Amino acid sequence: MVIHLRALILSVPLLLSACAAAPPAQQSNAVLFEGARLIIGNERPPIENAAFVVANGAFTEVGRAGEVTAPEGAARVSLAGKTVMPAIIDAHGHMGYRRGVSFLVENYTRENLIDHLQRQAYHGVAAFMSMGTERDLGYALRDELRAQPQPGVALFLSAGRGLAMPSGGPAPPLRDSPYGVSTPEEARAAVRELAAKKIDRYVKIWVDDREGQVKKLTPDLYTAAIDEAHTLGLKTVTHTQDREDVKAILRAGIDGLAHPPWRLGQEVDDELVGLFRERPHVFVLLTLWGTRNQIFGPRPAWIDDPLLRETFTEEDIRLLENPKIPADAPAKWRSGVVPRGVAKLKAAGVRFGLGDDAGATNGAQYFGFAAHLEMASMVEAGLTPAEAITIATRNSAEILGLDRLGTVEAGKSADFIVLDANPLENIHNTRRINVVYLRGEAVDREALRAKWTAVRATQ
Repeated sequence: MVIHLRALILSVPLLLSACAAAPPAQQSNAVLFEGARLIIGNERPPIENAAFVVANGAFTEVGRAGEVTAPEGAARVSLAGKTVMPAIIDAHGHMGYRRGVSFLVENYTRENLIDHLQRQAYHGVAAFMSMGTERDLGYALRDELRAQPQPGVALFLSAGRGLAMPSGGPAPPLRDSPYGVSTPEEARAAVRELAAKKIDRYVKIWVDDREGQVKKLTPDLYTAAIDEAHTLGLKTVTHTQDREDVKAILRAGIDGLAHPPWRLGQEVDDELVGLFRERPHVFVLLTLWGTRNQIFGPRPAWIDDPLLRETFTEEDIRLLENPKIPADAPAKWRSGVVPRGVAKLKAAGVRFGLGDDAGATNGAQYFGFAAHLEMASMVEAGLTPAEAITIATRNSAEILGLDRLGTVEAGKSADFIVLDANPLENIHNTRRINVVYLRGEAVDREALRAKWTAVRATQ
């Protein structure tokens, strides 16, 4: 059963007008949802048989059924047998360049950017941070959508253009998207330009030679960029893979890592743990899942997931298989560097957030779906489902400074997912989506499915 909030709201005055003999009742746009298991998003035990009120796009009351009073005139929605969790916050991806399996600068259009934001919304992602590969069109669209939000479109945040050495950005076609800087003053000037464009919170810095393909940003350059950002009230986040580079940029004052510090197979050593302990504000986005990698084996069990076929082509799905991966790869991964690194950083008190790198080479074209695989990957790496959900909701919202998102609490924006099964029992149940609400309105997932199905039929 898919619940349409707008239809319920519109039905209330019609029902009231049919009762002409009754005294006029106070009309309300409030809706009382009751009977679900409610995951708040903060690792506390869920509220069984919960109730919450949504009005004017926000949660106004949250508690147990029978303890929450519905405003006069409020509609009621039964969620018995369902589980509710906060909508997901994706703190790291790259929009606009992917169109199906095509990966080109020419794809970076207004239509394609909106399509990616709709795919996020379809999968229960309330906000998406485009991390450092923006073009001018992106800034304009972000500002337009911020001024006039569209139904069924995720909140678009942007770190603007990142900083790298000239022609030293990520893989093509993203390589020329960052500022190419060669001197400390150029780095500072780039940061000042980003501040003038009112980027969302973070300056992205690449310190990576792409396995010898490009020059790596040098310490004097990234130190200048970090210092200028902090002077202007901005924070900084880095794409840095080598362990020693991570240590150096931590000492330079970086605020967060867009990728965990073990992507080259290096163990998290005691010195690195100590640096994180000395800097409790520094976060790590657990960008674990990547298409065709080791976590889920040559043919992932979830590849037959109905949700995949609702939004992706058979070619998209075929590309998620990799026969070259050995059948024992998942078991080796679970006993390897990544889970050990997660455990060490968790023990050090490091705050984790969710980033799926969708739109680049890691999460590829799987906008929205990739965020769910990130949560599943966190559990494969040793975290609990409750921890993974909190990382994907509250933590990521806090990292992005979104104080009205991330949890189901009074005063927060009513962005939530209604699920047909309990993800605390099996994290893969986050994909058992019944309905998504953004800003208090149900996302018309049926219309989006129809749009994408029609597009596939013409290809």
